[in-house]
Amino acid sequence: MSPIELNKRQEDILQIVKENGPITGEHIAERLNLTRATLRPDLAILTMAGFLDARPRVGYFYSGKKTSVTMTDSINNLKVKDFHSGPVVVPETMTVYDAICFMFSEDVGTLFVVDKNEFLTGVLSRKDLLRTSIGTQDLNKIPVHIIMTRMPNISYCERSDSLIVAANKLIEREVDSLPVIEPQEGGLTIVGRLTKTTITRAFLSLAQNV
Repeated sequence: MSPIELNKRQEDILQIVKENGPITGEHIAERLNLTRATLRPDLAILTMAGFLDARPRVGYFYSGKKTSVTMTDSINNLKVKDFHSGPVVVPETMTVYDAICFMFSEDVGTLFVVDKNEFLTGVLSRKDLLRTSIGTQDLNKIPVHIIMTRMPNISYCERSDSLIVAANKLIEREVDSLPVIEPQEGGLTIVGRLTKTTITRAFLSLAQNV
C-alpha cells in the first residue's frame, strides 16, 4: 500500500497535537474554527494510520510516527472481538412466519439458524423470507431449515480475525452480516454477529470516543 498523503487540514491537526497534546477533538476544532463533526473523518484517519493516539476523556496526542506510515498495520489491529454485537439466533424448527415476525421485532436483516445442539446450520436473509412468502404457501407450516442457506455455503468469521478479513468476506459474498463463531467439537457455536454497519462504525469509533 502506498504511503498516506495527508491533506492540509490533516497536517494542521498534526501540528496542533504535537504542540498542545494531549488535546481534545473539541479544542482542536476551536483552533481551526471548525466544528467537531467536520473534523471526525480526519481524526479517524490520523488515528487509524498511527499518527495520533487517542484516550477517552483525555484527548489526542502525537504518536511519533512519520507520515510515510501506511494504514495497513493500524487497521489490521482492529479485531472482530472488539466490535461484534450479539447474535440473533433461531432454531431450525421455527416456521417461516415466526421467523419473519422475529426478524422485524429484532430489527435485523439476517437470522442465524442453529440445531438442537446450538450449532450453526444455516442463515436466513430478508430475500430468503420474501421469496418464500410470495405465493399461496402456508408460512406457518414451513420450517426455516427448508429455505435457509446451509453449511458449508456460509461465510463466517472468528473473534480473533481482523476487521479487514471480515470486511473482505462481506464484500466477496455480497451479504450484510457474518456470524462470529467459535469452533467446538461437533460444530460451530455462534458468539456474535458482524455487519457492514458495525465495521463502518468501528472505523469511526477511534475519533468519536474522545
